Amino acid sequence: MNSTVIDERAQQSAATPVRRLIVATSIGNALEWFDFAAYGFFAVTLSKLFFPAHDETVSLLLTFGTFGLSYVFRPLGALLLGRYADRRGRKAALLAALALTTIGTLICAVIPTYASIGLAAPIGLMAARILISFSTGGEFGSGTALMIEQESKRKAFLASWQFSSQGMSTVLASCAGLALSTQLSAAQIESWGWRTPFIFGLLVAPVGLYIRKHIDDTLPAAANGATQNATHNATHNVSHNVSHNAPVSELLAHSKGRILLAAGIMAVSTAASYLMILYMPTYAVKQLHLPASTGFAATVVTGTILMIFTPLMGHLADRYGRSRMMVISALATLATIYPCFMWLVKSPSFSVLIAIMALAGALKAIYFGPLAAVLSSLFPTSVRSTGLGFSYNIGVMVFGGFTPWLVTAMIGATHDPLSPAFYLMACAVLSLACVGLYHFKLVKYI
Repeated sequence: MNSTVIDERAQQSAATPVRRLIVATSIGNALEWFDFAAYGFFAVTLSKLFFPAHDETVSLLLTFGTFGLSYVFRPLGALLLGRYADRRGRKAALLAALALTTIGTLICAVIPTYASIGLAAPIGLMAARILISFSTGGEFGSGTALMIEQESKRKAFLASWQFSSQGMSTVLASCAGLALSTQLSAAQIESWGWRTPFIFGLLVAPVGLYIRKHIDDTLPAAANGATQNATHNATHNVSHNVSHNAPVSELLAHSKGRILLAAGIMAVSTAASYLMILYMPTYAVKQLHLPASTGFAATVVTGTILMIFTPLMGHLADRYGRSRMMVISALATLATIYPCFMWLVKSPSFSVLIAIMALAGALKAIYFGPLAAVLSSLFPTSVRSTGLGFSYNIGVMVFGGFTPWLVTAMIGATHDPLSPAFYLMACAVLSLACVGLYHFKLVKYI
């Protein structure tokens, strides 16, 4: 294979309409977030059905612990599926990831509860969560790499749709939760209603598989052994002169500092996502003693803001600078999160919750807009999918998957409903430091 063939492949890739690429790369990420949001939104119900205990807090901790533990497998999925994407193509990895996610979602939709099959129920649910976490571990890296590698100067805008799709999923999952919580009785929700969001996800999956099958791929920098010489010429300025057949080895040998930096950059946005969106319906019920519908309605507001404004923020980042916008968002989060929680705890009402969730959505959209492009710029093409996926999922595992469990444990230990604010403030400080390293071009020293 020579450079002419590579150019032809690149031109063929460019022939895929941008809209189709956005849908194809975003739909798996959307299904992933919809699935996780559904689990988080119905955590109280799942704790009763799969993790019954004499203490409700213990049941909830087991539910969120299962959720968090499954995230340990996301970095593994990112390495294996990212390696597959860097060697065989972004499209192939995206198809495999979505197929595995569909299987895990199917298990969640049909698995019997503890009352029917005993310990097999929580074990089976854990297995399903592990499969979903493993498969979605390769989603972000492969999808973002495919968008970033398009011939366009609007890198942040294109990549921002990955996070916009999370907003869309939040809206859909929240609307489903709101409809179920207002139209069904508690007994109906516990009997069958909680399965509805997972069934809906199954209906979306075949559409995603069809769309992904009909997109053109970007040629990875290290497709296989036969293309090593050609791809070396295209990537010599960013590679480390190691074998292009081993993206995982190359990544771990030369980019450990960049992996940690990327995970740190993600800290505030990831913690905010899992605290202010995923955990909020549970927080509204357990700590604020508000109806479940209130929490669902508030997350609809946040999800709508993320869905609409994240691409706009990506567009602005392409024009005015990526790290500048991220610093503004992280500083605003650090300054406002504690007063917001204090206001909410002292005046727990629907209007206050809506106002705080709207602010959280706006700050997250500002940070989300340039985030994917910033992360992708840390890794060379030859390991981009692997590096993106691995660092993203390290960040999600540390600052996301265990966040609901951690804040539940913090509140249980301190009996202080303001505890989650301190956790998010710490994440904001970490992200500010990491964005500073990126902004002042100190990345080359790590």
